[in-house]
Amino acid sequence: MKLYEYEAKKIFRDIGIPTPLGEVVTSVEEAKRAYVRLAQRSVVVKAQVLVGGRGKAGGIKFASSVEEVESATKTLLGSEIKGERVGAVLIEPKLDISRELYLGVTWDRSERSPVVIASSEGGVNIEEVAKTKPDAIKRMHVDPEIGFKPFMGRLLASSIGLRGRVLQSFADISSKMYSLFDGFDAELVESNPLALTSQGEIVAADARLNIVDDALFRHKEFSNNSDERLAEYSALERKARQLGVQYVELDGSIGIIGNGAGLTMATLDLIKYYGGEPANFLDAGGGSSEEEFMQALSILNENPKVRLVFVNILAGITRCDDVARAIVKARSSLGISKPFVIRLAGTNEEEGRRILAESGINVYSDMDEAAKKAVEVASKL
Repeated sequence: MKLYEYEAKKIFRDIGIPTPLGEVVTSVEEAKRAYVRLAQRSVVVKAQVLVGGRGKAGGIKFASSVEEVESATKTLLGSEIKGERVGAVLIEPKLDISRELYLGVTWDRSERSPVVIASSEGGVNIEEVAKTKPDAIKRMHVDPEIGFKPFMGRLLASSIGLRGRVLQSFADISSKMYSLFDGFDAELVESNPLALTSQGEIVAADARLNIVDDALFRHKEFSNNSDERLAEYSALERKARQLGVQYVELDGSIGIIGNGAGLTMATLDLIKYYGGEPANFLDAGGGSSEEEFMQALSILNENPKVRLVFVNILAGITRCDDVARAIVKARSSLGISKPFVIRLAGTNEEEGRRILAESGINVYSDMDEAAKKAVEVASKL
């Protein structure tokens, strides 16, 4: 789950990471009053959305008077940025920035550990910096059992060319950011840019905090507006989340249903390997019942991009006969006319094959063979 910038900044301040002191408003009149209270000539009016790249999309505006604040707020409130409606703006003092840095903490899955990332090239897309100036990005992996020690922050700050008081400030912030990452069960904590002001202070000009969805039961303070946080998802993705189905839309035409995240990911890889394009990731779960599989099929049936459904089941707790009955029932009750390619292996496999055979559906036992067939059939549709 992604937090809004103003929420992340509040958490940053609570732990001692400096941020501009601004106000969140939802109307033009509130914005005008906030500008007066801030008592700063130059301010930034920032759309509060969960999508990235809002600056390039016109979601950040500068103002130096009540009239300019009014105009900027009118423009932003109710507008759409990358498909997400702006319901609030953050107004805060404009910083006098002499240098923009980057600091973030995320997971390096290949190393199976958290990694703290720093760069002297802040204020731009860090992925682009990694491509164009890889030497400008420094990484420090952290053993979770040991944690991020103060000396590690100093080494990281030194590696991007910081010295003296600024080095120590950066090191302190990196330690606090790692504490947030660990304490909030985060996928990502970052500030881009982490601003070095003309007064020599380091301030988080922007803040991001993304919490692992499966850990939200430990962070109930963010459940009050969970519906609006789903705005970044498609209508089908929102429906799937509400049903407890792991579903992500992709750009292809071959619908994928697997049981278990690992098997489903491997299925996507196989489809790509044989020249096809997956339309989605859909993990029906490692213990899917007939009813749960029906739900998964109903979601996939609503995706207009799907031209063929590839079902790949390696049954343990899940039973092949339950899956087979769900497919037969879904074809009639949901009116699914799209062709199926099905691979079944495991618990009650023979019964599942019998049920599908009675409905004229062929079943594969080899995953590679089934994936090839799915790509072949889809290419002719």
